[in-house]
Amino acid sequence: MRAIYFSHNLSFITPAKTSRDTLKEKKSWFLILSDGERFGIGECSIIPGLSIDNASKIDDILTKLCHNLNDKIEIDKKIFNNFPAVQFAFETAKKSLISETPFELFDSDFSKGKKGIDINGLIWISDMQNMRNQIDSKLSQGFSCLKLKIGAHDFSQEIDLLNSIRTRYSASDLEIRLDANGAFSKDNALEKLKQLSNFEIHSIEQPIMKNQWEFMSFLCEKSPIPIALDEELIGNNENKRSLLKNIKPKFIIIKPSLIGGLAESNEWIQLAEQNSIGWWATSALESNIGLNTISQWVSTKNCNIQQGLGTGNIYSNNIQSPLFVKKGKIFYGDNKQWNSSFFLDKINEPKNS
Repeated sequence: MRAIYFSHNLSFITPAKTSRDTLKEKKSWFLILSDGERFGIGECSIIPGLSIDNASKIDDILTKLCHNLNDKIEIDKKIFNNFPAVQFAFETAKKSLISETPFELFDSDFSKGKKGIDINGLIWISDMQNMRNQIDSKLSQGFSCLKLKIGAHDFSQEIDLLNSIRTRYSASDLEIRLDANGAFSKDNALEKLKQLSNFEIHSIEQPIMKNQWEFMSFLCEKSPIPIALDEELIGNNENKRSLLKNIKPKFIIIKPSLIGGLAESNEWIQLAEQNSIGWWATSALESNIGLNTISQWVSTKNCNIQQGLGTGNIYSNNIQSPLFVKKGKIFYGDNKQWNSSFFLDKINEPKNS
């Protein structure tokens, strides 16, 4: 078996703005394992300011990983400490290599093109008129669930935006999720949650910054809106049971690239379900390679709730794939093929030095 990797800068069609920052491009690394005519692919995708992976050291980690694989040295799992995105890439590259094709990792009605996965429509932070335009566009595309990122505008403007939505669409017609990305403070979080509850909100992700377990637990108990933990999970794989027991959220958000891959994600889900905590999975701005892996994995789960997997069209230079979104669902179709040459050309290049 031969192992190589390379990086690719993904360019956003429209800058992606959250309450943290604005992204115009994002770097991903692709790990390729080849064995004769077979090959497997895994994506290492990080979000600056959110991932715990040190971006400046990822090349070193991947170089060491490839050297060990090529020299048939047993992989010490400690190499993945503090590098969950690299762990996800390695895990999925191995799965891809032994699969029937590099791109069909899980056998399901989704991967066979027979069934779509319900997803939410993501509304990025922008000026208010643009956000209204995004909302109208998603609704015209058939979405029945919208996720709005909040926390960057004056709160009264965000209230007005939600009011304008609910004036036209009731909760039975349109589900609204919110993502604050930790924008609220201890001084105003509960009051803001009470005001937001007037609009029959399904849930709100991470109202305050992570690692404030006591106050987050208080909010989960007192909030009139169900709270979903997102950033709180990142870097806390060793504390899964304690975190869920102490905070008691209504939902958790699973992002395999940020929490160390599918095995870790499965453990989070198992513990959540044991504690009657709901969950859904969300892409973390991966290319279509990572998005495909997460979508196929989710399709094997019995999770009848909209997933956060609608990010395939945000890049101008994404890898061509059969993934497409229609009427609020993501599908694995047969109208387009994977751009295999994007990876095959790299296999014949010299090893990384």
